[in-house]
Amino acid sequence: MRLNGVDDRLERHQYPTTSEEIIAAHGNATVELANGSERLGDVLERFGDQTFEDAEDVFTTLRAGVCHRGVGRRFYSDRDPTTDAEEGPSPVSF
Repeated sequence: MRLNGVDDRLERHQYPTTSEEIIAAHGNATVELANGSERLGDVLERFGDQTFEDAEDVFTTLRAGVCHRGVGRRFYSDRDPTTDAEEGPSPVSF
């Protein structure tokens, strides 16, 4: 996820602040996702009314709230166990 410069604006924003104030000031900014983009206001509206103590609180909420286009391949995991018909990785002893 890329914030397209809105991260600098969020860091300069006066805190503590509410999600309503962030949306009013920066809601039309877009965040670039793995497969598309999304309005910052749309992401924050999913969480309802919140109070943010600092910019990092906003960034955490944004990372948690982006739609499925923000996570790359859906339902993909490189941690799935191997099946009986597959050769799995060789065990390594440290």
